[in-house]
Amino acid sequence: MKTTVEIPDPLFRQAKEYAARNGIPMREMFERGLETVLRGSKPVSRRFRLKTITTKGQGLVCEDDWGAIRSLIYEGHGG
Repeated sequence: MKTTVEIPDPLFRQAKEYAARNGIPMREMFERGLETVLRGSKPVSRRFRLKTITTKGQGLVCEDDWGAIRSLIYEGHGG
């Protein structure tokens, strides 16, 4: 069914940005929102994925042991 609703401009912009960030159509986002409210449950969240970053062999090189690395990390922070 098609319908027309009035949404405040700032909220609409946030919704549009959310849909774009998550790669879903606005229609699907509104459906999920309505279903969530009607069910009374928490929104469905996407599984977190850690982005893979490589340094192509140009990263930090430390030949010390983990104790020395930890000391460097916490140096001056009470560790």
